Order: sequence, then structure tokens, then C-alpha cells
Amino acid sequence: MNIQVLTLFPEVIDSYVNTSIIKRAREKNIVSIESINFRDYADNKHHSVDDTPFGGGAGMVLTPQPVVSALENLDYKNKKVIYLTPKGKTLNQDLASSLSKEPDLILLCGHYEGLDQRVIDHYVDLEVSIGDYVLSGGELGALVMIDAITRLIPGTLTEDSLAEESFSNYLLEYPQYTRPREFEGHAVPDVLLSGNHKNIELYRITESIKLTLSRRKDLIAEGIENKYFSDRIIKLIKQVKKNLL
Repeated sequence: MNIQVLTLFPEVIDSYVNTSIIKRAREKNIVSIESINFRDYADNKHHSVDDTPFGGGAGMVLTPQPVVSALENLDYKNKKVIYLTPKGKTLNQDLASSLSKEPDLILLCGHYEGLDQRVIDHYVDLEVSIGDYVLSGGELGALVMIDAITRLIPGTLTEDSLAEESFSNYLLEYPQYTRPREFEGHAVPDVLLSGNHKNIELYRITESIKLTLSRRKDLIAEGIENKYFSDRIIKLIKQVKKNLL
């Protein structure tokens, strides 16, 4: 996959994608990530990229010319262009999974009071939000997308790691423990030390159901609606619900 990020602050993108899992994925040529400063495409003397909004109002708006010139230079018509904005579709695991199958993405980071609507109307394929809050720019949103998408591309992580993550099966991930067995008087649950893999599996599934019912009932409801769960899991969900009452 190729990801290109149009931003006024390429250093923000570069510093993150050169660390940890994403760095390893880049080194394996699983994903390529390039940050482009669209200020470089401004055709005015001072390379300004914003102006006051028509109709009045506070703040400044990104002008269309630098962004469109950058998009045209990147051959945008053969790629999926995504604009990071609080007004967009909320990013979730399903959307990240779908986007991970795209060969080429262009992530467009807004700033100031936003982007001239004509760019959104005629050049953007999808608007995405990472949550119901407002940030100073789209860079953090772009990095969240890059991380969520990259880890789903085959070869980045093991299949076992992905299968047991939160949201992968309409359940939140079960609690994890490591050494020491006892810390400040708190012990690891005995079942995890038993060596009985069947009991460990049952414990983890049950804990996942408990967490999801207490924090994200909507996920279980969605899983039931989509007929994702097996009869065994449905039975466990009913048992856990009964015990929680």
C-alpha cells in the first residue's frame, strides 16, 4: 500500500511513522508513507495557503489552489482521497479494514477553520473523523488512520494478534497479565496458571463478554444483528448477562 499525506506539518507525520510497528512495516515494504507539504505548491509570492472566509466569520480558510495543485501532481484520480474532518464518517475497525485493502491513499489534513468546500466537493472521495471532538489540524487524525490501517495489512502483525484484538469479533479484548504472579498483593487469576487451555479460553471469552456488556453493549448488539456469534457464544452472552443482573 502507498499512503501520501498532504499536510502543512510533514515533520509531525514523519516523526511517528519512523517508529515501532509502522517503521518495521515500511522497512519490509509492506507500506510506503510519504508526507508532502502542500504549501510548496502555492503559486503566490509569499506561499500563503489561507485567506479570510467569504461571508465573514472568525479564522482563516485553506485556499483551493495549493491543495488542488498538490493533488494533481500526485495523480489523485487513480487514488482514494480522504479528508480528515470532524464532519466526516467516524473511523472504526470496519472502515480501517476496508481502507487497508486500497492500493493507494491520499490523506488530506485540514487546518485553521477548514478547507474550501469546492476542493471537498470535487476532489475528495471520503471525509473521515476520528471522534466527536475538534483538533487543531488533521495530522493527528491522519496518524490514527495510518496506524489503524497499517496494522491490518497482511504481514504487519501475526494473524493471531489481529484475531484477538478489541473490535475484531464484536467483543472488547480480555484482560492481559504477565510476571510477576503477584504484585502489591494482587495475584494473576488462577485459571491462567492452570495450563488447562480449554478453561483459559473459556475464561478469556467470558471476560471479553463481561467487558463488552459493561462498556460497549452496542458491539454485542451489532454482532447479534449481523449473525456473527456462534450458538456457544450466544449462550455465554446470556449466562453472563444473567450473572450481571
